[in-house]
Amino acid sequence: MKEEFLLGNGALAIGLLEAGCQIMTSYPGTPSSEILPEVVRFAKANKLNTAIEWSVNEKVAFDNAFAAAISGKRAACCMKMVGLNVAADSFMSAAYIGNIGGLVIISCDDPGPHSSQTEQDSRLMARLGKVPVMDPGSPGEARDMIKAAFDLSEEFQVPVLVRPAIRVCHARQNIKYDTLESNLTKADFKREPFRWASTPKFRFLQHKALNEKHLKISEKFDTFTPFNMSTREKGKSYPFGIVAGGVPTSVIQDMFEDVGRTDIPILKLGAPYPFPEKLAESFMDVCDKVLVIEETDTVIEYMLRDRHKTLGRLSGHVPMEGELVPEKIEGVINNALIGCGLSPLTTSDCGAEAMTLVGDLELPVRRPTLCPGCPHRASFYAIRKALPKAIFPSDIGCYTLGSNLGVVDTVLDMGAGITMASGFYNAYIQDNVQKPIVATIGDSTFFHSGTTGLMNAVYNDSRFILVILDNHITAMTGMQPSITQGDLVDGRKGNPIALETIVKGCGVEYLKVVDPFDTKNMIQTVKDAAKYVNDPGGIAVIISRHPCVIGFKDTAIPEKIKVSVSDDCDDCGFCHTRFECPALVRNEEDEKTEINSVLCAECGVCLQICPTNAIERV
Repeated sequence: MKEEFLLGNGALAIGLLEAGCQIMTSYPGTPSSEILPEVVRFAKANKLNTAIEWSVNEKVAFDNAFAAAISGKRAACCMKMVGLNVAADSFMSAAYIGNIGGLVIISCDDPGPHSSQTEQDSRLMARLGKVPVMDPGSPGEARDMIKAAFDLSEEFQVPVLVRPAIRVCHARQNIKYDTLESNLTKADFKREPFRWASTPKFRFLQHKALNEKHLKISEKFDTFTPFNMSTREKGKSYPFGIVAGGVPTSVIQDMFEDVGRTDIPILKLGAPYPFPEKLAESFMDVCDKVLVIEETDTVIEYMLRDRHKTLGRLSGHVPMEGELVPEKIEGVINNALIGCGLSPLTTSDCGAEAMTLVGDLELPVRRPTLCPGCPHRASFYAIRKALPKAIFPSDIGCYTLGSNLGVVDTVLDMGAGITMASGFYNAYIQDNVQKPIVATIGDSTFFHSGTTGLMNAVYNDSRFILVILDNHITAMTGMQPSITQGDLVDGRKGNPIALETIVKGCGVEYLKVVDPFDTKNMIQTVKDAAKYVNDPGGIAVIISRHPCVIGFKDTAIPEKIKVSVSDDCDDCGFCHTRFECPALVRNEEDEKTEINSVLCAECGVCLQICPTNAIERV
């Protein structure tokens, strides 16, 4: 046996390979990003024949995995919860059609949210799609649930969703595992057009069959230990009980163990959908009141039938938003117990004193910012310098931080930088106003969901500037390889795809490629593009190309340029508000800017932006 202190995402990877997953696909997104690289690591170490790919988006990942599953192989795809939105069309349809080999979807939720647009609960998506759900409370349990999910998927020929939240994904736990072996199941796709290519009439019949499967899975979940289980004693009644799922289950179990409280029964629902009706009903029957603690929405609480007994979000006992951290759970349980006339779980202040002490420290608030030497900073500086009065729709990625520089006005979802630019154009041109619009999108996001929006904009004669920020890598989610470089996740070489080819293929006639470190040239390029947009008219695309300074440390800045700030600095603040490089620091005593040599990437771009030329080359 081997043992490692693994992230939850690493434990999920072990679970996938132990279960014989043969095809693994993903699109990166926090908190799911580490799962696929860990699958690569363990597959290489054990010389497994697992096929692994970073897909161009989540729908592509899902479809690849689904095809493998209906060929008889065990397949999985993973994503973050908003990525499930992208795969939703396939996700919903696959539940009706079903599969042969096991098909597991890992959708990692982000209560908080810590690095996402929403706090959406993947369990609700699964309920909408009628897909069974497993909700792990720890890395070890996540690993165990993967095997159970594959078995369940094959038993009922239905996809199964495993939904680890961020505290499972990024917690660590000692995981023991044996030598991993390859699954040698051969692909054997059998033609069944009425199933695999079913028309609406047959989808109706498939829906009926899916509903019948759900009844059987619900009965299975009634005795699905250790994932669904109760601590109540038979023949005993209780004034108060707790129903919990996912991460809160582990927190509550640890809390009860710490205080030695045994008079409150817990119903753990690690597999909450299809709902284990009999298990839940028997628990409710012996409790006068039941407190439901789950993240992030009301799945279990909605399923419980007795509203008079149930306390939770709908009754105001649990916050409607935000992560349920241990201190918050402790407060929720204490308040509910006191409200029921019972003694609280603890007499602590649930972290209130600690929060007060932290507040009294008056620590400076530092907002997230682009890295020193980041080429996006130079791009945003040039864009605003060229067209300060434009509207700036943008997208999801590192470059969202361009909002600090006043060059990101909107962020909706992946690909919306382009589609919202079209929408702004339509809104203003209807009033006969030619409003300058500059959309920004990263290279990975452009391939993910930007191409269709660009084709639509060209076809409908929209007119705006699109700046594709090409830093050769998917930086924000963990430095995954970019399609443009041709590097596959397992180290092999793929076939690189040039941005220029795709942009031209979308029907764009005006295309320029610039290095943003040459700010003067880029400013002029943006101005020239603005002229083209109005006359002769059309979409102008600028590819702002420079390698990420973190992902390409040896090549991103080939010539290091040391700089300093002279006495000519008049503390105008331009470099802080318009450029915002972390290495440019204001000395409060001297009331001047100075260079933090520890942070400085020595890119030399700041030499081009100081209005008084106070930044000098050393």
